[in-house]
Amino acid sequence: MIKVQKQKINISEENKKLLKKKIGAVVNFIGVARPKNSSGKIHYIEIEHYPGMTEKKIKEIEVYVTKKWKLNNCIIIHRYGKIKPGENIVYVGTAAQHRNNAFKACEFIIDYLKVKAPFWKIEQQKNKKIFVKSKKKDEKKIKINY
Repeated sequence: MIKVQKQKINISEENKKLLKKKIGAVVNFIGVARPKNSSGKIHYIEIEHYPGMTEKKIKEIEVYVTKKWKLNNCIIIHRYGKIKPGENIVYVGTAAQHRNNAFKACEFIIDYLKVKAPFWKIEQQKNKKIFVKSKKKDEKKIKINY
């Protein structure tokens, strides 16, 4: 299941959806907006996306990881709009019979979201806006063959 939404993420409710029969492991990742970066305090981050395309690309990755790591369940939720420091930006939950599969799938999804998903992020500081670019080290982690 994927969602791209403006509203806050109810982590407790999403975790309940992951728990089904034949589950041996559930792994979560929750991305949180940072209060500062190397150039100063962040007032908020603004995330934009291209509706329709964003959901399609995230759905493709959900199908890919579910098959590759034999997931029983997968939930990917990414917010957009103005997000204050300390608020959740992204939730990834994976469930599988074995923890190794759940961990690997979760890590792959979050790396994909960070460097390949069609989101644009701008950090608003006191007197300037900074466009957030992906880091080379993160880009090297994603080698998609699907």
